[in-house]
Amino acid sequence: MSRVLVVDDDPRILKTLEINLRARGFEVLLARTGEDALKLAARHHPDAVILDLGLPKLDGLDVVRGLRGWTSVPIVVLSGRGSETAKVEALDLGADDYLTKPFGMDELFARLRAALRRAVAPDGQPAIETADFIIDFTAKQVRRDGATVRLTPTQWHIVEVLVRNTGRLVTYEQLLQEVWGPTYGKETNYLRVFMTQIRQKLEPDSSAPRYFITEPGIGFRFQQPSDGGRDG
Repeated sequence: MSRVLVVDDDPRILKTLEINLRARGFEVLLARTGEDALKLAARHHPDAVILDLGLPKLDGLDVVRGLRGWTSVPIVVLSGRGSETAKVEALDLGADDYLTKPFGMDELFARLRAALRRAVAPDGQPAIETADFIIDFTAKQVRRDGATVRLTPTQWHIVEVLVRNTGRLVTYEQLLQEVWGPTYGKETNYLRVFMTQIRQKLEPDSSAPRYFITEPGIGFRFQQPSDGGRDG
């Protein structure tokens, strides 16, 4: 049973989400403030977080910052802030997906299921070693200079898709549908945000990437430089 932390200051939304989550077999934690959300997350380690941005005092963006300081738990943001800027800011801070209010319950659960699937480690796969980092599919980890690089579930899934297709072009549409689901295909701004984050964490020089290459207007490609490492 997956445990989901729902954070919203509207008691009606909290109750609606609690009923629908429990009906679908989820264990539910509820918080009406950002402070309570961070305390519950630290105490109970949820498998996913559904988070409203418009919270009193400590707002939703602060909660994302607080969670990302220590956990890669999937975060699905809900908000009445429908602007592109708000979406990109939430994603840039480490949220995994974004749904604008009012939202359909079926779409929310499709997004939640996709976020949970991205957080599941693949079994029995080898590691890929480059000159600068090691991608361990079994442990769902990237190690660099002997230390684990903390990736969010969405960052990890993008890396996984690209690396499993080493040398092959993955189009924006293919990557969006693989990572976020079949209803996506046009949200290339999502990919720009996450690819910037991935390069900052893994590339020796994020401004001149060696591994995660952009094919302008088409998609991305993971490549091993000629002086790179080896398959593990």
